[in-house]
Formats: sequence, structure tokens, C-alpha cells
Amino acid sequence: MARRRQLHGVWLGRRAYEPVHQMQQELVERRRRGEANDTVLFVEHEPVVTLGRGAHAENLLVPKAALRERGIDVVDTGRGGDVTLHAPGQLVAYPILDLAPDRCDVRRYVGDLTETMRRLVREWDIDAGPIDGLIGLWTDRRRPAVWSGRDDATEVAKIGAIGVRISRWITMHGFALNLTTDLDQFGLIVPCGIRQFGVTSVSALTGQSPGVEATAERALSVLADVLDAEAVGFERQST
Repeated sequence: MARRRQLHGVWLGRRAYEPVHQMQQELVERRRRGEANDTVLFVEHEPVVTLGRGAHAENLLVPKAALRERGIDVVDTGRGGDVTLHAPGQLVAYPILDLAPDRCDVRRYVGDLTETMRRLVREWDIDAGPIDGLIGLWTDRRRPAVWSGRDDATEVAKIGAIGVRISRWITMHGFALNLTTDLDQFGLIVPCGIRQFGVTSVSALTGQSPGVEATAERALSVLADVLDAEAVGFERQST
């Protein structure tokens, strides 16, 4: 019987985007060389707008200089997708995994990240799910306890975003789940290039204020379960 994949979690605390991006790149290379195990980095970012490979200039609604004056960094990344935002109150997870040999399927992996977020928000009595043709996790802002799909929803909103990069089946980037994020900041961009639906958070839907660090530790366990893996440790790394 094949050995189960083992996931090691690392909580980085609140950090700027670019040093963590560099950390991801270094860890990807170490994973490729067999010098590191499958690892999931968890972080709460300082405010930053990230531009994916498919980013469109019109989806940045405020000039870059004006964003930086407001203390919001703007960074080009190598992930897929358009424009997104990370800010305090949001759990960001960066799995650095070797999907070979048994999970070499990009759609399946994106679905696994979606399912991980879906199971997490259920713990606050929020029902959510995917939408065909769109990436991320979606819920009904007016009826968050019930999700039966886009067609039956009264006000669709995104609660979790996904953007990944996979090279030779080593994963990078990941998902961002809005817990207590200041949603007004999303008005500075067109999130992921999707104009027809808004953005929400656990706090906005329920009035609860889940902690990012506590949710990160739970997320490692949930992701491991989704991947049929084993969570083998959760390290807290100081800045």
C-alpha cells in the first residue's frame, strides 16, 4: 500500500507579500530537488493588490501610485488569473506540493482547494460551492446558510479566491478566504475580473470574527483530509 502524502503546515503571521512570494519560489525549488516535503504556508498579508498572468489593466480601478499612497502594495505574480487583493483578516494558504504521481490533474487540484474552503466555512454555518465557468468559492449573501447553486441564489458573492501555478506538478500560490477582511478595499479593483458578483466574508455574513491563525491550523487538517493526506505538524514561524 502506497504511503499517504504528508503535509507540514507553517504559520507565518502577518507579512508583506513579496518576501513570502520569494519564500514560495525557494521552497518550490527545494521540493523539486527532493530537499523539502509537501508544505503549506499560511499567512495574513499586509494590504496588497496582486496581478496574475491574465491581469487586465482596466480591472485596476485606482492608479498604482494612488494605491501605494494608501499603503497598498501592487505586485506582479506568476499565478494564473486576473487581479486580486490580500489584506488583514484574510487567510491565505500557499500549498507547495508535488502532485505526482497520483493527483496530476489541474482541475482536480483547483476543486480540492475549493472543497477545502467550502468545508471551512461550514463551521460558521455558511453553505457555499463552486460556479461553473468561474474560479473560487461562492455563497448567497442574503441566505448564507443555503447554497443550491447560482440559479437559485438571490445575491451571489465570492467568499474565497483561488489562483495557482503548477510547474512539473509542483504547486505554488493557492487560496484566500475572507474571514474578517475589510470588504471596502475590494472596491479598488474588479476582483478576478468578475464584475457581476460582489465579495463577502465570514464576518459580513455571520457577525462572527474568526481568528486567522486559528483558522489556518484548522485549514491544514481540512486540506489534508481533502487530499487524502496526513497533517504531520503545524509550525509557528516568527518574523
